[in-house]
Amino acid sequence: MDFFGMLMWPIKWVLEAVLVGFHWLFEWFGMDPASGLVWVLSIASLVLVVRTAMIPLTVKQIKSSRKALEVAPEVKKIQDKYKGKKDSLSREAMNREVMEVYKKAGTNPLASCLPLLVQMPVFLGLVQVLNTANQGVAGVGAMSEVLARQFRASTLFEAVPLHMSLEVGVSEWNWPVIITAVSMTIFMVGAQFYTQLQIMTKNQTPQMKESPMYKQQRMMLYIIPFFLLITAWIFPLATMFYWLVSNVYTLVQQLIIINRMPNPGSEAALAREAKMARKRQRMGLPAVEGEEKQDEEDTVIENLQRKQPRKKGPRSNR
Repeated sequence: MDFFGMLMWPIKWVLEAVLVGFHWLFEWFGMDPASGLVWVLSIASLVLVVRTAMIPLTVKQIKSSRKALEVAPEVKKIQDKYKGKKDSLSREAMNREVMEVYKKAGTNPLASCLPLLVQMPVFLGLVQVLNTANQGVAGVGAMSEVLARQFRASTLFEAVPLHMSLEVGVSEWNWPVIITAVSMTIFMVGAQFYTQLQIMTKNQTPQMKESPMYKQQRMMLYIIPFFLLITAWIFPLATMFYWLVSNVYTLVQQLIIINRMPNPGSEAALAREAKMARKRQRMGLPAVEGEEKQDEEDTVIENLQRKQPRKKGPRSNR
């Protein structure tokens, strides 16, 4: 076993345990263990487990983004200070000063990438697990040879083999596979594109829209769907089900974040403030101002993790 295989082994072991565990659970409820529907439901359940386990990272990402937003003006001043200086010493000094600002604020610009950095090894591990099962070979843990052969022979609605890809379906003119793969691809790409579009148009402040990171996000808005089209062509349908459910999960999660705890100063935040003000006026209460509004946002974030004692004392406006 090579070094990469050793790194992926525990990930695949856990994925197989969760996948086979849900497969056994659906069988226990009386469903046909050899049917493709049971395997699809098991894969979807695996997505829910993985993404739910990542909620603490998502919360950390939100908090880090908020803190980065607070220090954005200070970072901009440092960047303007070194504007036009291309020598290595100036670039190193600028990076050092910027990182010092982030350190004092208790955040890290890489924190926003944590969910993606965690999810990618999981996805790669699942690809390897399903590819091994497609060959009818036992995995590293709970995926026995019997289950692997059962998975390879499984079909969805007795017409769509889960081990096939769109590429194979087109080469064999298997219309059920082609229609299923194309439909899943449309929903998968659509969910990804809409999610990123909502983040960029509704949950970005004017300062964030002027940053280089925003330009990179605009590029990713089109690059990621193109990447998904390529993967949809070569990956088996079973793997596509994982990606589809994961994208839908991300869409729902981001809509909740945008509506319940948007970035301060963003279009979504202004819309929520106006909505809350109208609601309080109907109740005969004064409109929510800085401290109360921020307390509500912090409460939503804290409830995603666990109830924690609130700090006493006045909270400064952000």
